[in-house]
Amino acid sequence: MAAPTILVFDSGLGGLTVFREVVRLRPDARYVYAADDAFFPYGAHESNALRARVLEVISGLIDAHSPDLVVVACNTASTIVLPDLRARFDVPFVGTVPAIKPACLASQSKLVSVLGTQATVQREYTQALIRDFAQDCDVTLVGSESLASLAEASLRHEPVDDLDIAHQISPCFIERDGRRTDVVVLACTHFPLLIDRLVTIAPWPVEWLDPAEAIARRVVDLLGPAVTDASPSPGQVVFTSGQTPSAALRLSLREFGLDTR
Repeated sequence: MAAPTILVFDSGLGGLTVFREVVRLRPDARYVYAADDAFFPYGAHESNALRARVLEVISGLIDAHSPDLVVVACNTASTIVLPDLRARFDVPFVGTVPAIKPACLASQSKLVSVLGTQATVQREYTQALIRDFAQDCDVTLVGSESLASLAEASLRHEPVDDLDIAHQISPCFIERDGRRTDVVVLACTHFPLLIDRLVTIAPWPVEWLDPAEAIARRVVDLLGPAVTDASPSPGQVVFTSGQTPSAALRLSLREFGLDTR
């Protein structure tokens, strides 16, 4: 049986956190990682423009690479364009949406925060998840202006100040009636790139809920388990801007298993 080709798509490099987990479960697959960095950040664009952009770019990627499955490793894009993608293309799509249901099930204090881009937390899709799955939890939506950009900078080995990160995450931490926020949903795939810093900078310990493992399991549900445990070949990386990665970025990409030649 031929190994499947899996396309992982994001506005930038945050989808690498999802890519890493998918590779762990399907090391035998062929991979293309596509970053629409020419349009980054997605949260800066109006919904209709973003919908048209994602449809255009993914159409070109499907034509070029003939994937057996596409992972949309971006919350903002997933909450806007997944139905359109599934209607237009025959290839299966796995999206990324805020993990509100598991967060509320896990919370003991019933104070949950959702940390995403401003675009993601403002979407009706996110509001619907809260209405459907928050149950008896109080859910605080926190839209970060710059945490995704800080995560990209960190991946490029550029300096990122702890104070800048602290400013972005501080609204997540709520104290009310003797209770404290105990679960923070990472509703942007960029944010787990900073997980070590988030844990250290947080004013008290919380569970940082990253959906990447659940997304990887969904890929296996659709494609089946790996047919061999052989080490994967380096995946191909595509930047829509046509950029040539810096030496520091090439090093980071190689650590994720991507060929930067």
